[in-house]
Amino acid sequence: MKITTVTTYQVPPRWCFVKIETDEGVVGWGEPVLEGRAASVAATVDELADLVVGRDPRHIEDLWTLMYRSAFYRGGGIHMSAIAGIDQALWDIKGKALGVPVAELLGGQVRDRIKVYSWIGGDRPAETAAAARAAADRGFTAVKMNGTEEMQYLDSWDKVQLCLDNVGAVRDAVGPDIGIGVDFHGRVHKPMAKVLMKELEPYHLMFIEEPVLSEHLDAMIDVLHGVSTPIALGERLFSRWDVKDVLASGAVDIIQPDPCHAGGITETRKIAMMAEAYDVALALHCPLGPIALATCLQIDAGCYNAVIQEQSLGIHYNTTNDLLDYVVDPSVFAYEDGMVTIPTGPGLGIEVNEEYVAERAVVGHRWRNPVWRHRDGSFAEW
Repeated sequence: MKITTVTTYQVPPRWCFVKIETDEGVVGWGEPVLEGRAASVAATVDELADLVVGRDPRHIEDLWTLMYRSAFYRGGGIHMSAIAGIDQALWDIKGKALGVPVAELLGGQVRDRIKVYSWIGGDRPAETAAAARAAADRGFTAVKMNGTEEMQYLDSWDKVQLCLDNVGAVRDAVGPDIGIGVDFHGRVHKPMAKVLMKELEPYHLMFIEEPVLSEHLDAMIDVLHGVSTPIALGERLFSRWDVKDVLASGAVDIIQPDPCHAGGITETRKIAMMAEAYDVALALHCPLGPIALATCLQIDAGCYNAVIQEQSLGIHYNTTNDLLDYVVDPSVFAYEDGMVTIPTGPGLGIEVNEEYVAERAVVGHRWRNPVWRHRDGSFAEW
């Protein structure tokens, strides 16, 4: 079997898909995207295609090594996201060729379903209590919300109080047994992160995500060791080399690599195994499309330390298309009792609606991160 073509499709709301075809008619799909940089990633996929066309798609480890190590400049979000989409498609091809799900190729399942959470609110948290209650009424047993708006290195108490009021309202709305994750989104700098984490402890959160940007983690280690709330981060870490010092620090309780950013199934599974050795839980990042979710679930199926899965159904970014629009059979993602079933079909376990993908790719997208500024006019982390 040989790879014949590699084709990318940028589709609404902010996703990019790749289709890899073979001379034996087996087709694989992946999702190579870095939010806000989809065109850059698609261009890199096109460059990497020179390395994989004509080769056997079943030699996944060798092809991954070739795509990563043949570049003099390697790593980073765009390169690793391009590798990720191709890698996902290679696993999809291999599973389909053998008639088994990817999880079977990775050693088999340790679970047949996994807990999921629903995003509530938007970029500027408001009226989140009603959204949380609605999510709980739909069967979700965990929700995640953004914790703050813009926040300076040193900011006023009203910003802290707004965060506390929003989280408190959600806790009151859903009761003590629904998990609440609060995402600082890298918006908070060390001085205010210390304040917020202390003040949020009474709400018994499921986790605090990205209390500071990953590059500032070393300055927070002593503080994080003293926090009772589990700390989660990792969506902006792209390889096992990025993750190793984070795990060794002992300051992180939940690692959140994204299989669409961190080198695909091949690399993300290695990160997951590294995390297990440090007794760190796995909660894969996935505010993306159906191929991304299917990929995550195949990894979750075989990782003992996987605890919960992010998913984008109904997320505030999905304004023109939603998670289930691009699959032939939406029921393959079976949500029930706050969990989703691991797809058991061959490959990634989903059938992509190729005709609809091509139709929406004509529309495409040019999604960009919002640009925020503080009251003094300086740039604010989004």
